[in-house]
Amino acid sequence: MLLWQLFGLIGFLTLCKGQDSGVGALCDDFTDLDFHESFLWTTLNIKLLLYTKYNLRCGRELNHHQLSSQPLFNLSLPTAFVIHGYRPTRAPPFWVDHVVQLLSEQEDMNILVVDWNRGAANLNYFTAVTNTRQAANNLTGFILNMQAEGAPLSSVHLIGSSLGAHLAGFVGANLKGKIGRITGLDPAGPMFTGATPEERLDPSDAMFVDVLHTDINSFGLRGQHGHIDYYANGGSDQPGCPKTIFSGRSYFMCDHQRSVFLYLCALNRTCSLTAYPCSSYSDFLDGQCLQCEAFKPAPCPMLGYDVSRWRDILLRLGQTKVYFTTTATLPYKKVSYMVDMVTWNRYPRWGVLILRLHSGRNFTEARIDQPLSIPLTLSLLQSKLFRFEQYTSTRLLVQFDEDLQPIQKISLSIATRNVIGPRYKIRLIRIRLSPLEQPDRSLMCRYDIIMEENIEVAFRPLPCDPRL
Repeated sequence: MLLWQLFGLIGFLTLCKGQDSGVGALCDDFTDLDFHESFLWTTLNIKLLLYTKYNLRCGRELNHHQLSSQPLFNLSLPTAFVIHGYRPTRAPPFWVDHVVQLLSEQEDMNILVVDWNRGAANLNYFTAVTNTRQAANNLTGFILNMQAEGAPLSSVHLIGSSLGAHLAGFVGANLKGKIGRITGLDPAGPMFTGATPEERLDPSDAMFVDVLHTDINSFGLRGQHGHIDYYANGGSDQPGCPKTIFSGRSYFMCDHQRSVFLYLCALNRTCSLTAYPCSSYSDFLDGQCLQCEAFKPAPCPMLGYDVSRWRDILLRLGQTKVYFTTTATLPYKKVSYMVDMVTWNRYPRWGVLILRLHSGRNFTEARIDQPLSIPLTLSLLQSKLFRFEQYTSTRLLVQFDEDLQPIQKISLSIATRNVIGPRYKIRLIRIRLSPLEQPDRSLMCRYDIIMEENIEVAFRPLPCDPRL
């Protein structure tokens, strides 16, 4: 009994030290630099850490020229390269272990973490930018060695965050755009704004390029740079991120880093972030882009790893902009409804629509075009007010932070700037709520409702009459 306990203790200690790779060798770790190293200078060095289903918790550094020396590296499988960006903190990226685990759950593949911390961790950002070219040349040589050993370029997928997205683009350009896919997570903006396609990530760098934008007004890059560009919350000012400089480092990095969190959540299949093709974010919020006719019978595009349902269509379309909104925290997904209203009032009225869905004692609220983080009186001054005219049909996009089921009651109000004088009435001949992403759910309707400005009216939803 004591002997077995001793063997168990040895195994436990070995595992805790990260030395048990399952094949009897030490693990190779991501480079962790001291402050003085990045402050003084670092010479660019590229490490490639291999992870497979056999060694998910224990990276193996690959020899750049002798690929066959690592038996775990299977060139007949797809290979995903994970490329970090600028590292002013010098420490390993917090998200690398998570993305390795989640990528391994998509399909059987080689996962290579590109560790260029010696080159990216420099107090001088301009030096790190310069190093992307040399790092890309190094990675290009490795992929050419893979090709020489029998791996098709179409099986290569580069996933780059921030500055790493442009590094991936440089690799793709070196290989004449023949690699299978590049995914850019909020490509870096500083020193790339106004750059030509040859100087940044662009759609010609791979057979398919998908890009996620979360900070286009600061550390991210504006514009379209893929076959499909996802704009989360318009591409800037992510929910839950600090709005003032007094929040310290988080004020500068939160929006930019949200791209990684959203991608991880999408890989984990807990977000289901559906995006809608649209010419602008304002048009999307106005409910003008809630159909995805070009992709039928497939649904609207979703952020994530598997793009097989939309890839061929997107390649035919050229460059497509798609938009979605999120909540501030996991699982980030909002519940979307298309709301159709037919109004009948003698004179035009203006107001902000406030809609609540009730289930038991719980409710969730949506205010159209109105920030939730500021007082109602102030937000009305900053909001776009809808115009309700005589016998006019209005279509709106309404999104809720919670998915309450079953919906037992709906309450509705029109908030206006009127604080004195009579309350004008608005008559709704019909209001219809259509779930956008749950086709199995029934439409909810109500007919002939009389509302007063700034007064909430509640009603139980009814089945919709197909004749109306």
